[in-house]
Amino acid sequence: MNYHETLDFLFAQLPMYQRVGKAAYKADLATTLALDDYFNHPHKAYKTIHIGGTNGKGSVSHCIASVLQEAGYKVGLYTSPHLKDFRERIRINGQMISEQAVINFVANHQNIIKELQPSFFEMSVAMAFEYFKQEAVDVAIVEVGMGGRLDSTNIISPEVSAITNIGLDHTAFLGDSLDKIAIEKGGIIKKDVPVIIGQTQKETASVFTSLADERGTNISFADQQLKVSTATLSIDEKQVFQIYRDNQLTYADLKLDLLGSYQEKNILTALAIIEQLQKGSFTISKEHIYQGLGKVVSNTGLLGRWQHLGYNPRIICDTGHNLDGISMLVEQIKNTPHEKLHIVLGMVNDKDHAAVLGILPKHASYYFTKAAIPRSLDEKVLQEMAEKFQLNGHPFLDVHSALNEAKKNANPNDLIFIGGSTFIVADILEKC
Repeated sequence: MNYHETLDFLFAQLPMYQRVGKAAYKADLATTLALDDYFNHPHKAYKTIHIGGTNGKGSVSHCIASVLQEAGYKVGLYTSPHLKDFRERIRINGQMISEQAVINFVANHQNIIKELQPSFFEMSVAMAFEYFKQEAVDVAIVEVGMGGRLDSTNIISPEVSAITNIGLDHTAFLGDSLDKIAIEKGGIIKKDVPVIIGQTQKETASVFTSLADERGTNISFADQQLKVSTATLSIDEKQVFQIYRDNQLTYADLKLDLLGSYQEKNILTALAIIEQLQKGSFTISKEHIYQGLGKVVSNTGLLGRWQHLGYNPRIICDTGHNLDGISMLVEQIKNTPHEKLHIVLGMVNDKDHAAVLGILPKHASYYFTKAAIPRSLDEKVLQEMAEKFQLNGHPFLDVHSALNEAKKNANPNDLIFIGGSTFIVADILEKC
């Protein structure tokens, strides 16, 4: 099989949550543990860092990877979902796993795949852990998938665990309140493994503190240790932060090449993790921190975070897709200079549509569409839902048709935003 035939085999054999939703979800780790036994526990061959949470865990994971690369480590990075190519999920020092490595993995292990019938996510985690062992990485940053307690990544014994924040997402699986979701995501907290919480939230702080006490480990909150006093934009389009600890300027003029005001929270979480690693066996200088955070995109290949796709008019896409994520994007849009606003919007069918639609700007022109996956909400259904919230626009069969129409209607000083779903962004980036 060639690479595309290999992916077709995997898509046909294994249920993929991003495509089919609930049918791919497994409420236990039995298959993951069976795969781990089969591969002889490859994740024990290198150090790991575990990053969970509702929003920001991808950005934080890439920030940590970039800093560790600058510090001279060979760094594995496992994230999900992918946007343009499956291989984005598995990287070493920013380089995606090769097509041949994916082909070889499937060819060599077809029998166990057919026997255990793992989900697509379970299989990709096993592939990543085995690949990182074969390539002898020093450390792997592992992003949690959906939850934590029952996530396939939750078999590692990391140097540090982190939970960025908690929002209402995947409520059908994780619970319908912030404290219930915190319990699930707090499942990555382990005995004697320091845990860092990115954002202090009154609904969840005590949950995490109790879990850490029960499991006998130290807990700290990044936003209680460090504060951003100011954030500006440099002429080379990087964010510049002044970060304080106890009223003392600790990180002056710290540049981050990830845009979006929500990165203020993520950079504090990343710095808290780095400082925890410095207390252990990792050698990371301040210079490494500055170099790494200034080159996250080029070092790691991160896509889809307030990513500029064009100017005159300005075209931006972002993968934020739940209520908390969209709330931050709405605020970012307000702070982005523009005359008229055009929004290319698509959503999946198992989200809280009303909550998201209720906070979107009413003055925008909307182009309702859907991504090329079975979970996508029909564009006409989305239009009907949106009209109840005074969001007006027209339906389009695919995201490229929607964007082309937005471009026709937009003036040079307008803003076109593309989002609502990770998979809307994926469809756009696939042809960029």
